Amino acid sequence: MRGFQEFLTELKRRRVFRALLAWGVLSFAVLQVYEPVMHGLHLPEWTLSFVVVVLGLGFPVTAALSWLFDIKATGIERTAPTEGAGAPSPGLGRLRLPVLLAAVGVAAAAPGLLYYFVWPGAWRRAAESAGARASPSIAVLPFVNLSSDKEQEYFSDGVAEEILNALAQVEGLRVTGRTSSFAMKGKNEDLRTIARQLNVGHLLEGSVRKAGSRVRITAQLIEAAAGTHLWSQEFDGDLGDTFAVQEKIANAVVAALKLKLLPTAHRDVQQANGEAHDLYLLGLTSIAKGSGDGYGRAVAALRKAVGVDPGYAQAWAALASALFWAADQGGGGFDPKVDWPQAQAAAEKAIALAPDLSDGYEARALLRQNFLMDWEGARADLERARALKPGTPSLLELYAYLLSTLGRMQEAIPLLKQAGQLDPLSAEVQTSLAIAYLGMGQLPLAQEAASHALDLAPEHARAARTLGFALLLQNRPEDARAAFHRSTNALFRTMGDAMVDHSLGRAAESQRALDSILALPTVLRGSYQVAQVYAWRGETEKAFEWLGHALDAHDPGLTHLKRDPVMRGLRPDPRYPALLRRLNLPES
Repeated sequence: MRGFQEFLTELKRRRVFRALLAWGVLSFAVLQVYEPVMHGLHLPEWTLSFVVVVLGLGFPVTAALSWLFDIKATGIERTAPTEGAGAPSPGLGRLRLPVLLAAVGVAAAAPGLLYYFVWPGAWRRAAESAGARASPSIAVLPFVNLSSDKEQEYFSDGVAEEILNALAQVEGLRVTGRTSSFAMKGKNEDLRTIARQLNVGHLLEGSVRKAGSRVRITAQLIEAAAGTHLWSQEFDGDLGDTFAVQEKIANAVVAALKLKLLPTAHRDVQQANGEAHDLYLLGLTSIAKGSGDGYGRAVAALRKAVGVDPGYAQAWAALASALFWAADQGGGGFDPKVDWPQAQAAAEKAIALAPDLSDGYEARALLRQNFLMDWEGARADLERARALKPGTPSLLELYAYLLSTLGRMQEAIPLLKQAGQLDPLSAEVQTSLAIAYLGMGQLPLAQEAASHALDLAPEHARAARTLGFALLLQNRPEDARAAFHRSTNALFRTMGDAMVDHSLGRAAESQRALDSILALPTVLRGSYQVAQVYAWRGETEKAFEWLGHALDAHDPGLTHLKRDPVMRGLRPDPRYPALLRRLNLPES
């Protein structure tokens, strides 16, 4: 014990602890600078881990150098040993000096390394929380429906969403995306907890009471850290005045946060007939459900909306999106050959009516990418929409999806991460991120993102399918089957069975599953999935035959072709680059 105390005394005399503290401060400063630089230059995530490891290794090196040398006014000099104590006391036993110094350095580095590696994400969460405190940020929570008719809940949701869209155009204000904000609906959680989950400094909550044509909207702005109310107000008006009320609330929030609107900013909303706006909000809520029935209800409501107010551009744009998804999901009497051209016409109508609103361009981009395979047209529409409504998570996600369709996953992933920061509880963003990782062959990251998407939305059909692919490609067929069976899409489940059974050597079972797909009257809508099964089984001729059917049917699955690892076995075949040329996809 006496020898160890002498060793500590010698560490203090040689200023080893002071040197380690200085290295720790320097390391922290380096990481604070490197983190934003890494994201700004779109450097890979592993470079941050590399920097952390190098800085960690610097601790034992610093301990050794500070033991040997001292910095004085005359320069760097070799530290003279204490008289009679040039080395650790024999009381330390058989331990040697280099081992002791290395142990001191490792002990100094351990807290930071454990914080970064053992609790993954803690470093980033801390940095993001600091960013949330440094710049104004807000989440608009779903407004509570206080109307006697509980079916009016879509209206209160719509009011909150319109206010969110208005605030998203404010200079210097970071607004959490709709998916994440609305994930808090019905959760009886402390407001501080909600703000921490959404990584924001402020929350806007409120209520809506609708009776006939009269509307009362109450809103309050809360500073999350202190839990204090910055501002609260009540607005009354007719149903037709809803737009004016929403803009009043948005402007009041901006004033409370001491921000200003961009001098050139426009309001990315449109005045409309009160009944038409009511139907439009019902349509938006139905689309957000993401189910076949929801899309069908959305189409019905939005068709009524444009019938009541034919000049309502935002309703036309929403109708275009609803028609596309209703036909893509199948069932309900919707037919892609009929409904997708109608969707295209609705998107064109929205743009013609309101060329300065982003909604029409976003809807047309969706159709150009998934129906017309018009990549440049989709890019032009998305760039126009992003210029009109910058920082919108859905636009970032759609643009990133286009890039990954073209095989540019390394450009897509930073955009998806940015969308994820704006909308951290969006399963759609996490699914697109998983698809991009899958295309890059980063299977563990694809698995992680797809699993996260399913945590956020357990019934997300494409997230379950993507997780199944990630596990199957990692040679985990039974785990992959379980993932495929989490999908709410029957076609994805059966496709997964056919692929898994093939991997397990069960040829008869695999063919039985495929035959059940081929027997479907709507099989051509799943042409791409049939081609995937054949490609996975190495049946090249059949795979290209069904890719041809997919091309004839304008199957949106073809957007996966260039990034699809399941199709990897087809790439050496000369028909593969020929197919890419027919799709106007780059061959490289």
